[in-house]
Amino acid sequence: QVQLVESGGGLEQAGGSLRLSCAVSGRTFYAMGWFRQAPGKEREFVAAIGWTTYNTIYADSVKGRFTISRDSAKNTVYLQMNSLKPEDTAIYYCAADRSRPRSGASDYEYWGQGTQVTVSS
Repeated sequence: QVQLVESGGGLEQAGGSLRLSCAVSGRTFYAMGWFRQAPGKEREFVAAIGWTTYNTIYADSVKGRFTISRDSAKNTVYLQMNSLKPEDTAIYYCAADRSRPRSGASDYEYWGQGTQVTVSS
């Protein structure tokens, strides 16, 4: 059974940092991604990484501030979020894909339950 479990969300002030984790169990994947969904908005792509290639892609809105990484030994993918802004407030989801890192939500097969990130101004 595939499970993706996110952790690390919380309340942070603008300009601060948070690190999200996503523990993966059940099988291995070629790519992992992070998405987010703010109230009243559609789910949007944040970042993705190839599990063996280390290739990464980012949304323009987070480039230079967020970093995606993964630890094969721990089967965990991370999202380091720096210079947080109030507009980063959302529920953050990790997702797993059997292909290359991609930005479309429909490309991902498995999803975690999400973790709330709130950035105060």
